[in-house]
Amino acid sequence: MIEVEVHQQLRAFLREQGKPYWSHHLTMARLVARALRLGRSALIQTDALSWYQGRYRLSYLVSILMWQGPVVLVATEAVQQRLLMVEIPQLRQWIQTPKPICTGDRFPNPEFQGLLLTTPDSWLSDRLGQQGRFPDNIPTILDGVDDLEIWTHRQLTAQIQSCDWDELMLACPTHTEAIRDARVQLTKTIFQRPPNPYECCLLEPYEHSILNTLFHDLHTSIPHPPSSYLPSAWKNFWQSLQSKNQLLWAEIVRRQGQFSLNCGPVEVASALNPIWSRQPVVLIGGALDLDTEALVYRQRMGLDDLTCLKFSSDRQDELIQLYLPDRLPMPNTPEFQQALIQEMHTLLRVSSSAQGLTVLLVGDVPLKAQVGSVLASEFGSRVQVERTCLDENGVLVTGWEYWRQHQSVLPAPQLLAIATLPIPSLENPLVAGRVAYYKHQRQDWFRLYLLPEALSELQRAIAPIRENQGIVALLDSRVIHRNYGHQVLAALNPLARLNYLDASLFSQPDYLL
Repeated sequence: MIEVEVHQQLRAFLREQGKPYWSHHLTMARLVARALRLGRSALIQTDALSWYQGRYRLSYLVSILMWQGPVVLVATEAVQQRLLMVEIPQLRQWIQTPKPICTGDRFPNPEFQGLLLTTPDSWLSDRLGQQGRFPDNIPTILDGVDDLEIWTHRQLTAQIQSCDWDELMLACPTHTEAIRDARVQLTKTIFQRPPNPYECCLLEPYEHSILNTLFHDLHTSIPHPPSSYLPSAWKNFWQSLQSKNQLLWAEIVRRQGQFSLNCGPVEVASALNPIWSRQPVVLIGGALDLDTEALVYRQRMGLDDLTCLKFSSDRQDELIQLYLPDRLPMPNTPEFQQALIQEMHTLLRVSSSAQGLTVLLVGDVPLKAQVGSVLASEFGSRVQVERTCLDENGVLVTGWEYWRQHQSVLPAPQLLAIATLPIPSLENPLVAGRVAYYKHQRQDWFRLYLLPEALSELQRAIAPIRENQGIVALLDSRVIHRNYGHQVLAALNPLARLNYLDASLFSQPDYLL
């Protein structure tokens, strides 16, 4: 049986190579091998540190290479390069398998029995658009499904940029005046909106009517269907507008006086649900759901019955020290901003003798700039706002998105201070639009949307801290005073609470012993 063979080969390989030990290697390898043999789908949650380091990938690679049939592996280009340059050559030399391996955006040929590596965009565009580039019933491994919703939303969102208006006028020369008038009206009403830090706004009914009138005029005055003359961008946009449960918004570049129109789904579950039955899939992520059965995540991704497994973290190797002060004002009070700056100022003074990176995570855009300015006035060029060129003991003030994009290229921080939980802000028009959809459906928008987003972002953000068992300072008192606080602490486990911080915690490298 392949599960036994995979277990034996992986165990022997790990012993021979002296690879970093991960206690769940063999269990995960057997589960993937079983999924390949039975054709039964599975959802696997690794622990946060293994997800960040990618240690778990050896487990599924052994199963794939030893499986006799074809397999599709869906992973980002960065992950693919790592696999092709490091893990796969080592494993092929050890296992000595003749299994062919290739990369591409389509299945090579019906007789192919090897491993095909493809990107999420290529695979999802085929599955969602039914393009026929990947045959059905081929076992498929999806690595990094923490971002599955982002990938899917990107595929399903149609966009109209400035240049697309010119293309439309060229394609419909008899309607140049109407197209130009619609663009002028949209520009005027969109730029009358007050600026916001998110540089976007939902379109109002009046703006919807401008677009609908334009499309109606184009459709009724030309005998051919729109698909025969509209440029591809407008064709996709028109089709998206006809779909149910869509958000229509504008992204604004005020300095250039330009905007782009976007139409995308409020939820992706209805689009994803039909594709899961077309092939057995193994979905692998790091911070999907606190629950072993991942009920909320599965609901949001349209996943029905499948095998679920959640690996626990290693308390000895992944423990963080959590500083959670209880005297700070609530984030929605006027006193919070000044108290936050003072607390971060104190943290920097306490940790100033330590060598290593300090990261201050501030989600609020104006507050982030203010914190960076105030701290730089005392600590000088050591403090940088969203830059990767930092001193050895530099201080990085950053938002959540920038940290997520760059944490893999920066050294693991010795202190990570979090101003507020990464709960999506209702001031963001896109978040407000999605919450309105949940309310309309009479669903628990906080439990199904805001809280899962926050917990996933939080777990991913602190993953580097677990490498050196560093300190996380969480300065959001809602963790203490709100009933969802226990879920936040569960997401941070394993942890040890600190009642105070002083310089001794940073000057003694073995403070955990």
